[in-house]
Amino acid sequence: MYRFVKRITAFMLALSFAAVPVNVEAQDNAALDVNGRSALLMEVSTGKVLYEKNADEALPPASVTKIMTLLIIYDSVSSGKIKWDDTVSVSEHAASMGGSQIFLEPGEKQTVADLTKSIAIASANDAAVAMAEFIGGSEDSFVSLMNERAKNLGMKNAVFKNACGLDTDGHVMSARDIALMSRELMLNYPEVIKYTTTWQDTITHTTKKGSSEFGLTNTNKLIKQYADATGLKTGSTGKALYCLSGSAKRDGMELIAVIMAAPDPKVRFKEVMKMLDYGFANYAIKQGEAEGTKKGEVTVYKGAADKVDAVIKGSVSVLTAKGESAELESKAELCEAVNAPVKKNDKLGTLVYFSGGKEVGRCDLVAAEDVEKAGFLHNAAELLRDWLKG
Repeated sequence: MYRFVKRITAFMLALSFAAVPVNVEAQDNAALDVNGRSALLMEVSTGKVLYEKNADEALPPASVTKIMTLLIIYDSVSSGKIKWDDTVSVSEHAASMGGSQIFLEPGEKQTVADLTKSIAIASANDAAVAMAEFIGGSEDSFVSLMNERAKNLGMKNAVFKNACGLDTDGHVMSARDIALMSRELMLNYPEVIKYTTTWQDTITHTTKKGSSEFGLTNTNKLIKQYADATGLKTGSTGKALYCLSGSAKRDGMELIAVIMAAPDPKVRFKEVMKMLDYGFANYAIKQGEAEGTKKGEVTVYKGAADKVDAVIKGSVSVLTAKGESAELESKAELCEAVNAPVKKNDKLGTLVYFSGGKEVGRCDLVAAEDVEKAGFLHNAAELLRDWLKG
């Protein structure tokens, strides 16, 4: 009898563990065998890592470096430091860059927009350094900005030595670092895909020799080979071998797949596509309630109105393994009351999301509108109403 009970108990325990939803962070990396020294797959909206291989090893990144260059360019435009139609004068240093380039000449003038396009599409080293000097005053000063941005993003293994990614001793980063800066660029400046998904374009060289059109062809064949690809950046040098930060968006989910030190250019695209296929096949995004949805009311003391609506600010994306049956549930945690005046978007509480009994996300609940302090007439009317009730 004891053995029978023991077996039944073990059987029931096995069933209970089988019913537990799969944790997206606990997926077995053996499900993928990526042919490259280092790799990582990340979902963009949540930042969840779905696969990794030697993801924290510091390696030469080649032109994938230019993702950070692009990020700082977009930061500078966003802050008003520079404008897309600003004119950049090319220095001898910028024009001297080897490798992938658009053959800028010293003294040549180009707009910020055209240089940025050349970086994103054609991976132009000369354009990257020209923009670095324009923003930072010198390439060295710009590199300091790159390292500061990397530190703020938590890129623990990244050390930038130049703005374009040419082999330089000590210029390294990890696959995780690349995914972090790629995610930052895509979340904050999704308009970058205007360039990263363009296969061919042109710029115009205007020098003392006259004007001539120059063709740009995207170095990232992923955008031709993979459905829903959105970018992002290739890289290859003698030390780095073949690298790629590849991105794609499908069914409301966006993924970044990074590979470093792949043995040849075809392999890097093949392995990135393999990681993207794995992500789209095994995971999905569940969206929380829409921004602006009312989730309750909060009492306002001494206000022109007695209550104010609490509405959702922002949105929540939850990454789930496909096949999980647990639905998103939410609970509003609101303060009991606030004192007037209340300003629109003042925080009134938090909306917490649960799936399978576990917290999976949260966002702020805020005031839907302003509520001013009550004036004399309002207070008098309140007193009269209370007296009549009494």
